[in-house]
Amino acid sequence: MGLELGAEGAGLPGRIGGYVLERELGAGGMGTVYLARSRGGRTVAVKVARPELAADPHFRARFRAEVDAARRVGGFHTAPVVDADPDARTPWLATAYIPGPTLSGLLGERGPMDEGQLRLLGAALAEALQAIHACGLVHRDLKPGNIIMADDGPRVLDFGIARALESTRLTSTGAAFGTPGFLAPEQAQGLEVTAAADVFALGAVLVAAAGGSAFGGGTPMALMYRSVHEEANLSALPAGLRPIVAACLAKEPGLRPTPPGLLDLFVPEAEPGAGPDTAQAAATDPAADPAAHPPTFPEPAEPAEPAASAAPASPPPAAVESAATLTAAVRPSDPRDGVPAPVPVPVTGPVSPRRTRRGIVAAGVAGALLVAAAVAYAQYHEPPKDPGAPLPEARQMLIMPTSLLGGTYVQTGKTPPPTRHEDDGAEDTTYLSAAYFGSGTKAAFRGVEASGVFGRLKNPQERRDGYMSMAAMKKAVEPRREFRFPDADVEFSCDMVVTSEGSYLTRCAWADENTAGGVSFSPATSSLELAATETRKLRDEMRKPII
Repeated sequence: MGLELGAEGAGLPGRIGGYVLERELGAGGMGTVYLARSRGGRTVAVKVARPELAADPHFRARFRAEVDAARRVGGFHTAPVVDADPDARTPWLATAYIPGPTLSGLLGERGPMDEGQLRLLGAALAEALQAIHACGLVHRDLKPGNIIMADDGPRVLDFGIARALESTRLTSTGAAFGTPGFLAPEQAQGLEVTAAADVFALGAVLVAAAGGSAFGGGTPMALMYRSVHEEANLSALPAGLRPIVAACLAKEPGLRPTPPGLLDLFVPEAEPGAGPDTAQAAATDPAADPAAHPPTFPEPAEPAEPAASAAPASPPPAAVESAATLTAAVRPSDPRDGVPAPVPVPVTGPVSPRRTRRGIVAAGVAGALLVAAAVAYAQYHEPPKDPGAPLPEARQMLIMPTSLLGGTYVQTGKTPPPTRHEDDGAEDTTYLSAAYFGSGTKAAFRGVEASGVFGRLKNPQERRDGYMSMAAMKKAVEPRREFRFPDADVEFSCDMVVTSEGSYLTRCAWADENTAGGVSFSPATSSLELAATETRKLRDEMRKPII
């Protein structure tokens, strides 16, 4: 059954399938989301595909397969798929409607969460991912806007249609396959995406829930660059959670813990007869000093376990059953100020079987050992780097002025402040980014997005190459070329690619002893000489001596 117009004509549709549409909730990459009611009075959220997607046979075929997989997702931390019709004139999907604010809305009103709330949130999200991954799906866009803080605990929304959107070649849908800032490095580089990408996003979500930002602010290019090349900023997290979240945000997918393993770390299982409060107290006990209980750790690391078949998720530990108390502790008084977020994304990937921990005599000892194990996990897989010889002091810096080239390009939107980063290898770097709009006849491009880093750089050329990899590309339209100008002291790398969203992108990058930067241009141009020439001019204005 297709879409039927209501009595008000071309405004709000009256019915789709067997559901009466009551009001619009929002719009996303797939299309429009409506609050609807079944004939028996049940409320659902109905997502209706955009007309251009409905006309794409690739979308329909992939959508049908992904809906079949999404129907199998169970668990009490997701919004289940209750109905769908991929073959309708306008394909649609219905999920249970979950009233309540999004996590992002809740944080905006009530502020950051404390360690106990963060642990329960992490456990709830791990259970949700466990259920999703067990059905062969990968969410690919887990973020605060896709998490509803319902009365009975957090719910993860919008899984099951990303692969369908990815199968299209349309450039006007606005579909986003992941959100910079929560995007795993392999997603940012257009590599294979597995369930480990969702664990990375979970770590970034917890940083946001603690009041921080794992990779700072700025343009999408800047955020993706940092997620691939720089360590996350975990300063907002309580000290007891930093090792666990650091493991989630490991650059290599194979080094990240699995959702079942995260359950053991966030909320350790208590002894029989011990209630949730006992286990939670053990997990957050400040006396659980990792240094006082050094764990044994395998050396070398064991190979990854084979993927498990799509089987029902194992029952949650007793301690996690109280995750609903997280919402009760911090939710706003009016639950109607939040609506489900737009539709996200899946991809098949292996699911590691749950690992159990035995032989723990008391919940207090369990908390200490598990926190210590998390510390050892991060240290084992990411050993300290040899700082080597001290790096020279920086002599040049970058700036992002309000206008460039005599007003040819003017800053748009709110530009984030520069972000400084120091490490134990003697690097001392600062990141900055800005977007510009080209005005007047002198502008070669309508839009310019610039990102850069300056300071004591260990390997500037690697950073230049990093900027050239910051689009999830499907193929190169114009292969990478190097340009050197008589009046410039560096080479400029430029290419033109098709991104995973189906759009074209022309980009250039450079690096010298103390600075590196990348610039993307819109509309895209196949004239790489023009892009390189404009990048050289922009670099000259952004690069200044340190006085």
